[in-house]
Amino acid sequence: MSAKKIVITGAYGLIANAFFRHLHRQAETYEVYGLARRRHPSERALEKIEEIPEDRFYLADLMDLNALKNAFEGADTVVQLAADPRPDASWESLLDSNVVGVRNVFEAAHQCGVRRVVLASSIMVSWGYKQDEPYKAISEGRFAEVDLDKCPMVTHESAPRPTGLYPASKVWAEALARYYADVHYLSSLCLRIGWVNAEDHPGSEKNGAFWCSQRDVIQLMQRSIEAPDTVQFDIFYGVSNSRWRWVDIEHPKCIIGFVPQDSAEDKLQEP
Repeated sequence: MSAKKIVITGAYGLIANAFFRHLHRQAETYEVYGLARRRHPSERALEKIEEIPEDRFYLADLMDLNALKNAFEGADTVVQLAADPRPDASWESLLDSNVVGVRNVFEAAHQCGVRRVVLASSIMVSWGYKQDEPYKAISEGRFAEVDLDKCPMVTHESAPRPTGLYPASKVWAEALARYYADVHYLSSLCLRIGWVNAEDHPGSEKNGAFWCSQRDVIQLMQRSIEAPDTVQFDIFYGVSNSRWRWVDIEHPKCIIGFVPQDSAEDKLQEP
């Protein structure tokens, strides 16, 4: 079998660059390309970024539909990670990157006959649950007040509760994915990714509730690429298996075999 062409957008961001490196090492399986509007690291990535070979890089802006179509030609899967990730980003910036740009990614993928789009959503689409108990107690570190046996998991079937324009833009992207899956038969998997950082460390026990290690997010994305064609649309939370986690990871385990390898507790115990 020939290697699958995979295009990863936002290729100079922290997660996208790590995933590019991971797939690039599997040359017999994946012919991986990176796409970005510039050739320098995002603010979050810093020194963790590696240069992408010139012959595996597309310089393109998500606002340019024709450039995206050129990049996606012959691709099996597009991993859509390009976005303005700032919770306090202006509406104008979010409109370009997270609304119009994401639509262009799906439309270009559809026109090019791409089999699947893996969309980076965010755990922040569920941030509103932290206003309610017991999630509020967890987010504030009041662990003695929480009975985990009575703490219902927020699942992919729970209503979205964004608390800002950035997560609201991710709800829009998930709705767009559903549209392209149902109407255009473009397999679309949405990943509600937790907090992934350059240090690859939760920093504190309460941060562990929404933290995701780099190893776990890479596994989740690769499992999504390799999910069977029968998985036409779905939503998966992407967090590590930490004690105070309040979003469900059983669903991605059952559907695509995602089993987190890390936990905040293990990381916090490391010297």
